[in-house]
Amino acid sequence: MKKLFDYTGRNVIAYYSGFLTKSINGMEVNDEDKNAFMLCINELERDKGLDLILHTPGGDSQATLSLVDYLRSMFGADMRAIVPQIAMSAGTMIACSCRSIVMGKHSSLGPVDPQFGHIAAANLLSEVRRARDEILADHRNALFWNPILSRITPSFIERCELAVADSNEFLEATLRENMLSDLKGAEQDSTVEKIKEVFANNIGKAHNTHIPAKQCAALGLKIEELEADQTFQDLVLTIHHCYMHTLANTAAFKITENHLGRALVKQQASQVVEVPMSQLVPFEMPSGSPPPSQGSEMLSPPPLPTKEPRAERPRAARVGSG
Repeated sequence: MKKLFDYTGRNVIAYYSGFLTKSINGMEVNDEDKNAFMLCINELERDKGLDLILHTPGGDSQATLSLVDYLRSMFGADMRAIVPQIAMSAGTMIACSCRSIVMGKHSSLGPVDPQFGHIAAANLLSEVRRARDEILADHRNALFWNPILSRITPSFIERCELAVADSNEFLEATLRENMLSDLKGAEQDSTVEKIKEVFANNIGKAHNTHIPAKQCAALGLKIEELEADQTFQDLVLTIHHCYMHTLANTAAFKITENHLGRALVKQQASQVVEVPMSQLVPFEMPSGSPPPSQGSEMLSPPPLPTKEPRAERPRAARVGSG
């Protein structure tokens, strides 16, 4: 990371989640992450901008909005997102708030539509609208839709509508303020609408849809090709593989770190398994061994069974030539 800073002259912060190899609460974007970014931003020269390396499945939308607001207050519009592999959902929202996004041919962004557990808010609202249209067209369709609609409360539908509205408004506002600020009038409007149609998931795709760099650029996002600068690519991918190796082979599940080596690492707590005393067998010390300290008891598993020696059998005669 220090070499990347020396090469670009820009501050570097890496934000990595181990979601590809672990499933632990806290790996997603949440309000606690702001403390990690406060730690990493302290003492940085903010006039040098920020290169933010992202690898995350997403997370809480309101925590993301608050985090983006904080980053913008520190570095203004001079932020660049680097996505070596995946920045989905809330990670895409962070990336779209930057001036540009560096992506490789293997990199992906994803839809930013809100989720309630495993329920996609946009998909649920789309299903409710479909049910309404089909029932109005033919009342006999109510026999099919009533059991489904009866499981949805009116308050939940309203929550979905508000969450989708917040997400869409943020995406549009942040694009207009930074990445697409050099576009004016109708050109900016049409570009924002094309991006929103795909990333706000108005086209009804799955929430985990991977949107590659080529499609992101075609929609109008400012995409810088990672492969355009071989030295830069080598530095970024070396950092990426170091983090992936660490997250896969240690107890760490989330790392936020800057190029000065200041970091906050979240680690999975070790679990202690209690074994009932009835399963432990007392162990007798061999003669001549020093006695154990007072109040202690030597325990060991039961001795392995011994085998009786087998009687030697006569070898069978070989049949055939040789």
